[in-house]
Amino acid sequence: MRKDLIALVLAAGKSTRFKSERSKLLHPILGKPLLQFSLDCVFQLRPRNVHVVVGYQKDEIMKQPLGKNVGFVVQEKQMGTAHAVLAAEKTLKKELENDVLILNGDLFFLREKTLESTLKLHKKANNSLTFLSAEMEKPGGFGRVIRTENGGFRIVEERDALPAERRVKEVNVGVYFFKIKHLLEALPEIKNENKKGEYYLTDIIEIMSCKGRKVDVFRIPHTEEIIGINDRSELARAAELLRKRKIKELSKKGVTCLDPATTWIDFDVKIGMDTTVHSSVIIEGKSVIGKGCMLYPFVHICDSRIGNKVWVLTSTVIEGSILEEGARVGPFCHLRPDTLIKSGAKVGNFVEMKNTVFGRGSKAGHLSYLGDTEVKENVNIGAGTITCNYDGRKKHKTVIENGAFIGSGTELVAPLKVGKGAYVGAGSTITKDVSPHALAVSRKKQIERPGWAKKKIKK
Repeated sequence: MRKDLIALVLAAGKSTRFKSERSKLLHPILGKPLLQFSLDCVFQLRPRNVHVVVGYQKDEIMKQPLGKNVGFVVQEKQMGTAHAVLAAEKTLKKELENDVLILNGDLFFLREKTLESTLKLHKKANNSLTFLSAEMEKPGGFGRVIRTENGGFRIVEERDALPAERRVKEVNVGVYFFKIKHLLEALPEIKNENKKGEYYLTDIIEIMSCKGRKVDVFRIPHTEEIIGINDRSELARAAELLRKRKIKELSKKGVTCLDPATTWIDFDVKIGMDTTVHSSVIIEGKSVIGKGCMLYPFVHICDSRIGNKVWVLTSTVIEGSILEEGARVGPFCHLRPDTLIKSGAKVGNFVEMKNTVFGRGSKAGHLSYLGDTEVKENVNIGAGTITCNYDGRKKHKTVIENGAFIGSGTELVAPLKVGKGAYVGAGSTITKDVSPHALAVSRKKQIERPGWAKKKIKK
């Protein structure tokens, strides 16, 4: 922990260009709200405290699990970035001898290495203010960094810039390290004499330069780090950049993505070495995939844990479930939440499970539904088997013991227990417990009427 550093993340604005009733900072990218990316980068610096300035949609932002040491400062009226910092004045006054990192909450691609390098410069040079800049070929929308004749700096927002100033390619990133006592000294001097009538934090750079405070700039070598998000197209661009970064990181750890262009893997997903991900696979949430797995095309996994050497065949959906080592599922299989497939088990074509434990070495080859079921080891589930778990008011459990054989087209009406080694004849509707090693058959007597079909056709 750095005891002499705190952080202030600005997240109060409405972001009108984003066209949403929800704060843009709560919109997810690769399974995480946009704001979380900026915070996670800040956390890497290990500041003693992190404060988020909130305003628009403040209640929704404050509900988010953003981090253990995150506090909130409310900016009741959104009147610019300097006004947002001023809302944290009481907090800052308690830290007069320390430094503060201030940054915008939408810098999703900022790297911890960049912040570390800037902080190092700030400390080594004993600066009152160190801010980040970048050089862009097309700097539209960004404030320009204007270097003055006396070695100082000022920032001009694009809407307020003169034609010559707009041609400047060095832009302000929106990341600042301040000595807090010098920040608080200069804040009251910021005016709102601009086209938006807002109090810009960028004006403090010129104010501190004119006061003779030591102001310096750290230029970012990678311009993609400064990309913010102001509308839905930029959100899509952000997702694409992060998706590529995630897949590149996985490839360095021994994961094969056969078609990166069609693969979507959320930021917090973990995948083990020698796992192969085929085209059009989506892995979401906090899923963990083991080593040596095969994920075939159109597999969709969400918040699930997949053990080592598991095969998930084409067009299988897995939600909130666990698959142990060596399991094989699919194709066209749907595992709904709270399903556990134990090692060596096989779940095949068009099988759906929900809140079910499926035991070691058991098989459900095709066309079955198991809900609220506990299947023990080496059980065979015939095609078309259904556990009837819902009576219209409550869910009931079915238990199938080791080595049982369930014939095709069987309906198991819960609550029910099929004993160890028992057989259930195909086409049965079972409403009572089946004893171990017994045969249970429940069918009506077959009736045949010779010639009935011919007579039907003639009519």
